[in-house]
Amino acid sequence: MGMNLLYSNDRKGHYPNSWYAATATPMERFPALAGELTADVCIVGGGYTGLSAALHLAEAGQRVVVLEAHRAGFGASGRNGGQLGSGQRMEQDGLEALMGEPEAQKLWQLGEDAKNLVKALIDRHKIDCHLKPGIAHACFSKSEAAHERAYAEHLQNRYGYDQIQPLDEAGLQAVCPSPAYKGGSLDMGAAHLHPLNFALGLARAAAGAGAQICEQSEVLDIQEGAQVRVRTANGTVTAGHLILACNGYLGGLNRQVAARVMPINNFILATEPLGADAARVLARDVAVADSKFVVNYFRLSHDKRLLFGGGESYGYRFPADIASTVRKPMQQIFPHLKDVRIDYAWGGTLGITMKRMPYLARLAPNVLSASGYSGHGVGTATHAGQLMALALQGQAEGFDTLAQVPAPRFPGGPRMRSPLLALAMTWFSLRDRLGI
Repeated sequence: MGMNLLYSNDRKGHYPNSWYAATATPMERFPALAGELTADVCIVGGGYTGLSAALHLAEAGQRVVVLEAHRAGFGASGRNGGQLGSGQRMEQDGLEALMGEPEAQKLWQLGEDAKNLVKALIDRHKIDCHLKPGIAHACFSKSEAAHERAYAEHLQNRYGYDQIQPLDEAGLQAVCPSPAYKGGSLDMGAAHLHPLNFALGLARAAAGAGAQICEQSEVLDIQEGAQVRVRTANGTVTAGHLILACNGYLGGLNRQVAARVMPINNFILATEPLGADAARVLARDVAVADSKFVVNYFRLSHDKRLLFGGGESYGYRFPADIASTVRKPMQQIFPHLKDVRIDYAWGGTLGITMKRMPYLARLAPNVLSASGYSGHGVGTATHAGQLMALALQGQAEGFDTLAQVPAPRFPGGPRMRSPLLALAMTWFSLRDRLGI
């Protein structure tokens, strides 16, 4: 982990050449930290987690400084598939086995709170991010589709969740006419959105509420204590509380978090606008995530491009040709798109945990951290920011519920991680290919 992921694949202070960056509502740069500041709370990281924490703390009258190494929404928050999923990243039957049913019920409700929070913030702050309802889960085999049906019924019966319906093969084809899929489910309580515009909307709202956001202000050193001192190249923030909201870009700032949250890379392409042909990809304007371990996820943009995420790469560098990396799985799902033009292709770094549940922790009496959303971050990260804001004001119930989920360390520590992960991912992708 000697490599600093902040700079391995990106130019300092520049968003990637993504369709999101090309279509985002432009925002003036916030000036970098200069000199000595004092604050009630210093937040490291300007993605969904940090910006949501900043917004909620500033609204509660706290003096907040956010330090972001690049730009607001620069990391996974501004690059992801834009899917706002229900519940947690781990399915409820898994959580019931891990935590028992009462805790699983609480975690389901927190997942619903997260989804509702995102929708409410978009509404309250008039964030223009093309929020649309609906996520389909697509399965490659009849047995997976049968499991998906049972799971949808479990959510209906045990969790009172009536927004999801199982789909047989014909039902799924009516949503997504790909020859690859044999059934699945459709969750109309879930949603999809323009993730970078949502992040920028949170930044504007936080700044409007009085938070001070400092871009291009990489944190070099943190001294913990009764007052925390956080140092950048050109300044220092002294604060009563610290929030770490760095996710996959934490680097060496905290060993306890680094042992449990591993950065992995993910890739997305945007095709040329498909026009009337878009209906051959998605007959309904919903997002899709499928049942592969190295998941394919996709949706239509508001200008009718296919935004398709998938493909794997090992190690910390993005592949030289991201477009061809993602084109392979896209063609497996949509063979008729083999000659489609690709206008944008980009990568991003996210944080995963062993259990695919977020890692929330109180690292010291006045230091909180949340990260490791494992591909479920649009809702969970935004919510984690609010939960940390509440915890700093003495209302820690939601934070503590998530913090109690077991978070094992990755085996071998940071040094071993890359080869181990490569082995694990190779095994899972082989399993996908062999269909076992």
